[in-house]
Amino acid sequence: MIALVQRVSYANLLIDDLLFSQIDRGILVLLGVEKKDCESSAEKLLQKILNYRIFNDQDDKMNLSVKDIDGGLMLVSQFTLAAETGKGLRPSFSSAMAPSEAERIYDFMVSKAIQSYKKIAFGKFGSNMRIVLENNGPVTFYLSA
Repeated sequence: MIALVQRVSYANLLIDDLLFSQIDRGILVLLGVEKKDCESSAEKLLQKILNYRIFNDQDDKMNLSVKDIDGGLMLVSQFTLAAETGKGLRPSFSSAMAPSEAERIYDFMVSKAIQSYKKIAFGKFGSNMRIVLENNGPVTFYLSA
């Protein structure tokens, strides 16, 4: 499972030009589900995301997690993160999990996030979404489980 984690000042997710979800200061996480992924890898990655220290403390050092700052967490499925891009000029998605199974893993991760943390927002699997955000830093990390 792949997570592209962005520290944001805010993020708004729109579907059909209507606001679907939003967060203020926190992290936007784009999730790619690969064939090898399962519920345990989703849980492991979620805990890493919630505890990853990417916010500055009083000494201006990255020592605080999204939980420490009581920030928002937005989870958005993005199958293109599972693309194989090493050959040619067109991405291959052969390592991406089939949509029905990937949706099950994504929904599992969202439900675990809701159980574990209070400030959760999310996208709608398989939808054409637009995300308007302000990347703070910019700070972006690639995490995997």
